[in-house]
Amino acid sequence: MRYEVEMKFPVADMSALEARLTGLGTTIAAAQPEVDVYFAHPARDYSRTDEALRLRRKGTAYSITYKGPKIDAATKTRREIDLPLATDEEGFKAWFAMLEALGFSIAGEVRKSRRKARVLWQERSVEVSLDTVERLGEFVELELVVDDGSATESPRSPSIEAAKTCIASLAAALGLEASERRSYLELLL
Repeated sequence: MRYEVEMKFPVADMSALEARLTGLGTTIAAAQPEVDVYFAHPARDYSRTDEALRLRRKGTAYSITYKGPKIDAATKTRREIDLPLATDEEGFKAWFAMLEALGFSIAGEVRKSRRKARVLWQERSVEVSLDTVERLGEFVELELVVDDGSATESPRSPSIEAAKTCIASLAAALGLEASERRSYLELLL
């Protein structure tokens, strides 16, 4: 199963963080707008089960993502299933229509400008997202995606633990503190 191992931090001084990242030899990509629309399940309360279902528009790319419950108290490690969708607005709208026909309703929307970078840290390529989120401010996310190699859930696999250690070490090296486990949607609501 595929797990997203992530830590997110509010950023008071984005230019200082950018300088630390470029000091590590990282190139930061240009900003790209993203719109995430989250859905409420007709029979389960995702706020209680700590799950999420979202449609994302990123330029002309569209995807649907399921995020399972967080599996620890320190990071945002969770199972993630992310599937690309048709690359046109009509296909995207058709997914909205299908989800609504199945009883899902819109729970909220998150709009952000995201700049991506990759940092080689402890022999891993950590994805860094520098986010400016409407109505929330600036954040940085550090993320590794790992596959525990099994068909059953195994949140304590060595690869997940190693990824958490790697990300925590990078966060400390970048001077990041006060990890935020809530999603942008939870912060907005």
